[in-house]
Amino acid sequence: MTDQPATVRPDRRAEIAAGLAQVRTRIADACADAGRDRADVTMIAVTKTYPAGDVLALAGLGVTDLGENRDQEAAPKAVEVAAAGVTARWHFIGQFQRNKARSVVRYADVVHSVDSVRLARSLGAAAEAGRDRPLETLVQVSIDGDPARGGALPDSADPDRGLGPVAEALAGAAGLRLAGLMAVAPLGWQPDRAFARLAEVAAAFRVGHPTATALSAGMSGDLEVAIRYGATHVRVGSALLGMRPTLR
Repeated sequence: MTDQPATVRPDRRAEIAAGLAQVRTRIADACADAGRDRADVTMIAVTKTYPAGDVLALAGLGVTDLGENRDQEAAPKAVEVAAAGVTARWHFIGQFQRNKARSVVRYADVVHSVDSVRLARSLGAAAEAGRDRPLETLVQVSIDGDPARGGALPDSADPDRGLGPVAEALAGAAGLRLAGLMAVAPLGWQPDRAFARLAEVAAAFRVGHPTATALSAGMSGDLEVAIRYGATHVRVGSALLGMRPTLR
C-alpha cells in the first residue's frame, strides 16, 4: 500500500471491464449448461497482489465481492478501499494462523478457510469480541484427505481436523455463522474428479447442516466444472485481472 489515495487509470479500467465481460459470459454459459439460475452463483474477484485501484475499478463495474488470502495485505487494502467510499464484501480465502483472527474479523465479511477446531474457536472468540454481527464462515475441505495439506478431513473423527468437529465448532460459536464448504482441486486431480468428490461431501454435510448451503469452489481455469457440480461461489483472479504482479 502507499500513502497516496487509490486511483483508477482509464486504460486499466478498460482492461478489467473486458476481462469481466468474458468471465460473466463464461459463468452465464456454465449456468445455462448446468440448468442452473445465474443468480445462484456469486463471482468473487480475487484481488490478492493487485492494487486498491483495481478494486475501485471493479466496484465501478458492479463487483464488490472481493477475495484476499494474506492478512498483511488485505487489512490495509480494506482500509484504503473504504476510505475511497467503496463498500465491499471481503472474503478471506487463505490459510491463516490463530493469532491473525482478531485482525481478520475486523474487515472480513466471510472467511472461507477454517479447517481446524482450534482455528474455529479463536475466530469465534475474536468475532464475538470485535464485531456487532456474526461472521459468515465456511469449512475448507480436503478433497483428497491428505492431512499434510490444508482442509478439514471428511470421514475423519480427528477432534481438531475432522470435518464434523470443525463444523460443530463453527455452528456452536455465538460470533459465527456456518455458511457452507470451500475447497480447492488438489494438484494432479482432474477438475471433474475433484468437484464430483466435493459434491458428494457437500450432500452428506447438508444432512446435518441443512442451512449451510454455500459451496465455494472453482477458479479461473475450472469454474465451469465447479458450477456443474453445484458451486455457489467461484473465485476468479487472473481471468478477470490478468497476470498477477510479482509478490515482493
